[in-house]
Amino acid sequence: MARPGSGVLVSGNGLGYPPQNMARVVVWEWLNEHGRWRPYSAAVCHHIENVLKGDARGTVVLGQVDPQLAPYIIDLQSMHQFRQDTGTMRPVQRKFYEPSSAPGKGVVWEWENDNGSWTPYDMEICVTIQNAYEKQHPWLDLSSLGFCYLINFNSMAQTNRQTQRRRRLRRRMDLAYPLTMGSIPKSQSWPVGASSGQPCSCQQCILVHSTRAASNAILASQRRKVYGGPLGAVRQSNTFAGAPLLSVGSAASAAAAGSNNCNVGGGAGGAGQAKAEQGAPPASTHNGPAGGFPHCPPPPALPSTHSLTINGQNNLNRPGTQRVSMGTARGSIPPGVPALPVKNLTGSGPVHPALAGMTGILMCAAGLPVCLTRAPKPILHPPPVNKSDLKPVPGVNGIRRKTKKKHLRKGKNPEDVVRRYTEKVKVVPDEDCTICMERLVMSSGYEGVLNHKAMKPELVGKLGKCGHMFHLLCLVAMYNNGNKDGSLQCPTCKTIYGEKTGSQPPGKMEYHVIPHCLPGYPDSKTIRIVYDIPAGIQTTEHPNPGKKFSARGFPRHCYLPDNEKGRKVLRLLIMAWDRRLIFTIGTSSTTGESDTVVWNEIHHKTEFGSNLTGHGYPDPNYLDNVLTELSSQGVAEENLKE
Repeated sequence: MARPGSGVLVSGNGLGYPPQNMARVVVWEWLNEHGRWRPYSAAVCHHIENVLKGDARGTVVLGQVDPQLAPYIIDLQSMHQFRQDTGTMRPVQRKFYEPSSAPGKGVVWEWENDNGSWTPYDMEICVTIQNAYEKQHPWLDLSSLGFCYLINFNSMAQTNRQTQRRRRLRRRMDLAYPLTMGSIPKSQSWPVGASSGQPCSCQQCILVHSTRAASNAILASQRRKVYGGPLGAVRQSNTFAGAPLLSVGSAASAAAAGSNNCNVGGGAGGAGQAKAEQGAPPASTHNGPAGGFPHCPPPPALPSTHSLTINGQNNLNRPGTQRVSMGTARGSIPPGVPALPVKNLTGSGPVHPALAGMTGILMCAAGLPVCLTRAPKPILHPPPVNKSDLKPVPGVNGIRRKTKKKHLRKGKNPEDVVRRYTEKVKVVPDEDCTICMERLVMSSGYEGVLNHKAMKPELVGKLGKCGHMFHLLCLVAMYNNGNKDGSLQCPTCKTIYGEKTGSQPPGKMEYHVIPHCLPGYPDSKTIRIVYDIPAGIQTTEHPNPGKKFSARGFPRHCYLPDNEKGRKVLRLLIMAWDRRLIFTIGTSSTTGESDTVVWNEIHHKTEFGSNLTGHGYPDPNYLDNVLTELSSQGVAEENLKE
């Protein structure tokens, strides 16, 4: 149905604070790498507001409300988001909107990205779109807000005015953002290093206190660069907190206090490395030109003078991100200046992964001489190998396995599968069916949901190997929710009946021996496995049939020692590949991308010459661990004998 009225060209005026005596909707936002403020979800904003009411200078752990944001904390005093595993810091702000606006009503406007998933607009854009939608404008021009897009409400599409590319958009209802009354909170003062009572010495509290001190020192250094003047307290400039910042003297004392709590020299810090890690919440990273949401003019960047110079290097020239340059090599460290090694922690050190880097930033901001040594890089691949040096793996037939569409198994009759692995129970015990949670003496909870004439809802069966009992109709329902590959897995003890197969997409697996040794195996050559799976279309066994799936990072190289146990693991991995258990289609735990090829609970070593990421050698327990993981998938040593 056509929408009446004319279109609207929005004005470029910003959204300021409403009057002090009115109710306002609060939206918390973080600054991404493109200079755009991205909103947290309504649930996260409610959590932040609840913490703010209890302690306006406290710390918010975002993982308590959203598991995907587990690495992130927000320091309300410095108004920064901090990623604990990499040390990345980003500014946050507390923005206010009218209660009648989109966030006040729980309205979310989203656009479809290249992966087929939905990305929310910036909150200011969302409010503008909702206002035009409520006024029944047929279209909306976003060019004056810095975006070359035309929104068409009749077709629910977004069109790039430069490239004419169209993307779908949608309007959905979600939780309304929190409402606040009264005046805007006043600026508060929190002297770094001061506390009432004995400070907590746990690792989390040490991290939080060092984060506060470091972020305040960074901001103070930035202000000194811009405004000059005495090196005293400088006021912050942000939406909520306006506390005096750390002076040089207090920064030095804070750095000294930090050195009493941890051994920085033996620790490691992710704060000064990991260029690929931008530190933004994974659900909201599709905001650049590649994601279909570019600006007409480029986003304004912070001036290059807003920087922190360490050893003569400009290290804070990216908006919203404080990082430490690793450009200083060990050979150039001046005599008498302490070196602060920044390494990747694998869990063996006593210091939090980001703490050493944070302490280094703090010491430099306080004017203390310190040099950050270059972090070691992981060795992912072996030296180049000629084709003539590639040898077959002893005791393993062939060098390649393929799975094609014709290898995908067709589903079998659920009733026949259940009958094959169960026997009817004549005397039914008075206990629960762990599938439907009804008593076994009662009818199945799936009565009326599933219609199987041969499977009466009161029939009870016992699995042959483990002896656990369930309603037969419940077992049919469980089978229908799986891969329908002719196998059953007991939901109580995980015993597998039949040959379990997965939903791995078509691809190929290659394996051969290369003349190089893995760390920890100096007397053995190396088995290299190469997996290659192309992108494609999901089938009925996948989460979204008919939808495209991506395949990132292929071909993937994995490594095993060429010894007796390594060759046994390879034979079992080949069997798992044939059963399509190595990969599946789902959501990446690393990038948050959905509808992509991911590992399927069988760990592989993808790092050849080091173990900085935890996916390399030496790892004396790896071969035993992967044998256990394969066994849990129904791929065990006895299967090789069969």
